[in-house]
Amino acid sequence: MTAWKNLNPHGHPATLPPSPACSKSKPIRIATHEPLIKSRTDSQKTIFLVTCTFFLWGMSYGLLDVLNKHFQESMNINKAQSGLLQLSYFSAYFVIALPAAVFNNRYGYKKGLIAGLSLFAAGALLFIPSLREGSFNYFISALFILACGLGFLEATANPYITQLGSQHQSEKRLNLAQSFCGLGTIVGPLIGGALFFRIGGHASAQSQHDTVMQVYIWISVFVVLLAAFIARTEMPEAVKSAENESEKTASLLGNGRFVGGVLAQFFYVAAQVGIGAFFINYATENHTGLSTKDGAWLLSVAMMLFMAGRFVGTYAIAHLPSQRLLAGYALANIVLSIIVIFSAGKISIIALMGLFFFMSIMYPTIFSLAIKDAGAKTKQAGSILTMAVSGGAVYPYLMGYIADRHNIAYAYTLPLASFVVIFLYGLHLEKNKALRPILATAQ
Repeated sequence: MTAWKNLNPHGHPATLPPSPACSKSKPIRIATHEPLIKSRTDSQKTIFLVTCTFFLWGMSYGLLDVLNKHFQESMNINKAQSGLLQLSYFSAYFVIALPAAVFNNRYGYKKGLIAGLSLFAAGALLFIPSLREGSFNYFISALFILACGLGFLEATANPYITQLGSQHQSEKRLNLAQSFCGLGTIVGPLIGGALFFRIGGHASAQSQHDTVMQVYIWISVFVVLLAAFIARTEMPEAVKSAENESEKTASLLGNGRFVGGVLAQFFYVAAQVGIGAFFINYATENHTGLSTKDGAWLLSVAMMLFMAGRFVGTYAIAHLPSQRLLAGYALANIVLSIIVIFSAGKISIIALMGLFFFMSIMYPTIFSLAIKDAGAKTKQAGSILTMAVSGGAVYPYLMGYIADRHNIAYAYTLPLASFVVIFLYGLHLEKNKALRPILATAQ
């Protein structure tokens, strides 16, 4: 009963005065995890602007999967070589995550968003000289810079959105924001399918490169305008929480839920990127008569399922424990992956598309489960989880290597292994109460 008396009016732990027995000791200040914003108008404006960045990196990722097939055709490279696109893209996340955390700690989330958008725009504009030269290597370098901007944004926006409101709704808030990332992944393949391959597929390689340049010029214009709008908007900043001595010495590496979350996130992103990178190849090779453009449209439909899964997941997560939902979705994808590997024709493509629906909640749910209650270490934890996105650099090349030497279906054994890891993580959290995040009292 004594513990309940030491709560502030919001139901959170308050600063405890020293007891008579230790009056010389300094009071212990316990972080209260208050929402960063109180005004409804400020809240809506800030969340809207941050959510726009989710849409941007979703669209960029959707375009990347179409570029994978585009360069196979326009530059006559094999599947393993095209996987270098994803290697460059997701290696950038590993490189930029810690610098982004240092930057955010020093200058705050708002300036972190602006810095990420600036790098994104710079990389997009560098596509122009690389494609004019027709150099795949130069393009990969420009893509790396663009991806550094996206990695910077993710290291900033993901932890920021979890703090823009009550802690017990952080998973729901992040899933909702990530739903607009899903919308971007739909728009990306639609743009790529319509423009990069051209209707009928008769355009020359250079003409298709010109179209790619035009798309990224318009994207860079939008990114610059968004950065300018954020710069002119007053946005709340996270207040650094005071830590007691045990918090100062505690390491994130000693947090089983966090370490498991980083591992699960690494394998999840590896699976998602690998599945998307060779979706068009799988569809065209396993269904007679499907063109590359048809495959791009099917990828857009798969991304629609991905976005629908995010919205369904946002609703479901309000009624079911997050770790239980995560384990259930991972189990569904284990079954679908087996169908993808051992079946052919329409049923295998339907199963492949179904993977996207059940992948939908994994990234934000793993992120929220791992980062919850990190307190003053939230930015550091967010940057490490962003580094885990570098898993996307691993599978595309390996899957391309397997596909070039064996069969594209066999390459999907790697995503199958990832879903097993994610299932075990969710199951572990469900069984081990000590590792579950403690939900804050609803306000």
